[in-house]
Amino acid sequence: MTQQPTSRHVFRSSALEEADGPGRNPTDNRTMGEIIAARFSRRGFLKGAMAATAITATVSPLAMFAAGEARAQGAVEGSVFDFPEVMAGVDRDHHVAEGYDADILLRWGDKVFADAPEFDPLNQSEAAQERQFGYNNDFVGFIPLDGADDHGLLVVNHEYTDPHLMFPGIVTIADGKITITDADENRVNIEMAAHGGTVIEIRKVDGKWQPVLDGALNRRITARTPMQISGPAAGHPRLQTNADPTGREVLGTINNCAGGVTPWGTYIMAEENIHGYFEGTLPADHREAANYERLGLPADAYDWGKFHDRFDVSKEPNEPNRFGWIVEVDVNDPNSTPKKRTALGRFKHEGAESAVAPDGRVVFYLGDDERFDYVYKFVTAGKYNPDDRAANMDLLDEGTLYVARFDEDGTVAWLPLTHGEGLLTAENGFESQADVVIETRRAADLLGATPMDRPEDIEPNAQTGRAYVMLTNNTRREEADAANPRVNNAFGHIIEIIEDNADLAATSGTWEVLLQCGDPSVAEVGATFSTATTENGWFGMPDNCAIDSDGRLWVSTDGNNPSATGRTDGLWAVDIDGPARGTSRLFYRVPVGAEMCGPCPTPDLTTFFLAIQHPGDGGEDWEGHGRPSYYEDLSTRWPDFDDALPVRPAVVAITKQGGGKIG
Repeated sequence: MTQQPTSRHVFRSSALEEADGPGRNPTDNRTMGEIIAARFSRRGFLKGAMAATAITATVSPLAMFAAGEARAQGAVEGSVFDFPEVMAGVDRDHHVAEGYDADILLRWGDKVFADAPEFDPLNQSEAAQERQFGYNNDFVGFIPLDGADDHGLLVVNHEYTDPHLMFPGIVTIADGKITITDADENRVNIEMAAHGGTVIEIRKVDGKWQPVLDGALNRRITARTPMQISGPAAGHPRLQTNADPTGREVLGTINNCAGGVTPWGTYIMAEENIHGYFEGTLPADHREAANYERLGLPADAYDWGKFHDRFDVSKEPNEPNRFGWIVEVDVNDPNSTPKKRTALGRFKHEGAESAVAPDGRVVFYLGDDERFDYVYKFVTAGKYNPDDRAANMDLLDEGTLYVARFDEDGTVAWLPLTHGEGLLTAENGFESQADVVIETRRAADLLGATPMDRPEDIEPNAQTGRAYVMLTNNTRREEADAANPRVNNAFGHIIEIIEDNADLAATSGTWEVLLQCGDPSVAEVGATFSTATTENGWFGMPDNCAIDSDGRLWVSTDGNNPSATGRTDGLWAVDIDGPARGTSRLFYRVPVGAEMCGPCPTPDLTTFFLAIQHPGDGGEDWEGHGRPSYYEDLSTRWPDFDDALPVRPAVVAITKQGGGKIG
C-alpha cells in the first residue's frame, strides 16, 4: 500500500508516515509485540545484555547456527537461489541482476485496445484514460491461455493517482512543500478512469513479452464500472443509497492494492484505503459514525465528493459501506459484471492470495493494512472443482471468515467471525452476518484478535501448509508483544504461520518470526537476517511477496527512504528452509521515489512481472535531486527518459538472457 495524496498538499509516499492512518484500534487486546516479547522471554533465548537489544530473539536458533556455519565456509550453502546480487543504492534508473533483462511491458497511458488514442500527457481526457493503461500499477497476476506459459492474460490493479506527477500546471512550491490546486471535474474524472484495473492479453514473441492490443478479453475496470454486491451484505439496508435502493449494485472499485488469482482463473482485486475518497460529516449519533471512525473516514484526500455526491457522506451516508471489499472479476468474459464478495469482510484489504486445502476447500489469506489491525483468512464452504470452472464461480459467497490470535506459546488460533457465536450477537449491535462483515474490524476487536504491525501481503503455500505474513512497520508501537517484537518498529518483520497438519484450512497452528528487517549492522535495529546476508541483501518494510512454483519466497518492499537507508525499494530473494534460512539477496531495485509492487512469476519461472509504482515521488530525500519532485521538475523521467514525457508507473518483465529459470 502507499500513502495517498490530498487535494491541497502532497505527502511523500513513505510507509513510515501516515500512509495507512494513525492506527484506529480502540481495544486493549495484547499486541503482537507484547506476545513476541513474552514468548521468547519464556523460552529463555535471551541472556544478559542481549535481552535489552533483542537482536536474536525472533529468529530460529537452528537457522542462526546454520547460517553462521554457511558463512564460515565462505558461501551460502544450501541456498535455493543463484544469481549475482544487485548493489543497493539510489539513482534515476532501475537495476536487475547481471545476466537478466528488465523490459518495460506497459506504462501509464499505453494503449489497452488497438483503437485507443496515443498517450498525450498535455491533453488528457476521461475517454482516453478509459482505453489506456491506468495509473500506479500495484498487484500483477498472470493467467495462462491455452495452457501456455508464453501466452496469457495480465491482470493489474491501479491503486491510486498522484496528481502532482500526472498533470502539468497544477503545482506551486512554498517553503519546500508542494501545493496542488483544487481539482476541476475533468481532472477528477480522469483520476477516476485511472483507478481500477486492467485485463490485457500478452504474448512472448522472440523471447520478449508484448501486449496483444486486439485481444478479445482486454478490459479496463474503473471507479465507474458497474459492479454487483454479493454475499451476506448484499441488499442490506446499510448498503442502500438513493442511486441504488436495492443495495446490490455499485459503481466502481477504488484503491485496489494487492490482489490474487483464484484456482479457477478469476481476478481478485482488494479495496484498501477507501477512507481518503470521502468527504462530508455525519451526526455523532448516526448509525454509521462509529463504523466509519474505525476505518478513518471521511479523510477528504481527493476532490471527488465535490462533483459526485456519492463520495460525500452527508449526502449519501451509506456509500462508504459499499467499498472496502474483495472484488472478483471473470476475465473470460470482458462484459461480465465484477462482484464484490462481502463474505470476505470489509476492511483495508491489502490482498487475497489463495490455495486449495487438502479437502478441496479454498483458503484466502487477508491482511488489514493499518497499524494495530489484524490478519484474517477465509475458508470456502464449498470445494473447488478443477474439472468444472462454472461450479466454482460463486464459491466466495459462502464460507467462514476467521481472524488470527497469536499466543506467546507459539500457537495461532483462528477465531470465526460468525454471527451468533461468542460476542457477535444482537446485544453488541450485530443483528446478522451482514453486520459482522460490514463491521469486520469491530467484530475482530471483540474476539480478542492480535493487533499487528500493518499486515500487508500474505502468501500461502499449499504444499507445505505454511503462510508468510508481511508486516511492514509500526512506528507508533510503544509496547512489544510476541508476534510484534519491536517498539517503534520502523523496518517491519515477516511472520511464518505453520498450519496444523499442513492444512491451510486448519483452525489452529504455530508461528515463528522468519525475519526482523532492517540493517543488521546497527545493533539497536535488532534485525535478524542470517550472517550470510550481505550489506546489499538486507531490506526494510516488507510489503508484497510471492511464493513461486518451486516454493521459493520473494519479497518486495515499500518505504526505503534514500536519506535514511541509502537504498530504494526492490525485490529480494529470501531462503525459508535449510541451512540458508534467513538469508536474503537483492535481485532488482526500482528508480528513485518508486515502490516495488507485484511480484508475479510465470508458472515456468522464466519471467517475473513487477509493478513499479509512483516513480519520481518525493525527491527531497535524495541528494541527487534535493527538492520536491513534480510534473515540471522531476527527480526521474523513468522509464522513457524523454523530456516531453512525465515519469510513468509501469509493469516490467524480467527474463534471463539466453532463457532459463529466474533466480
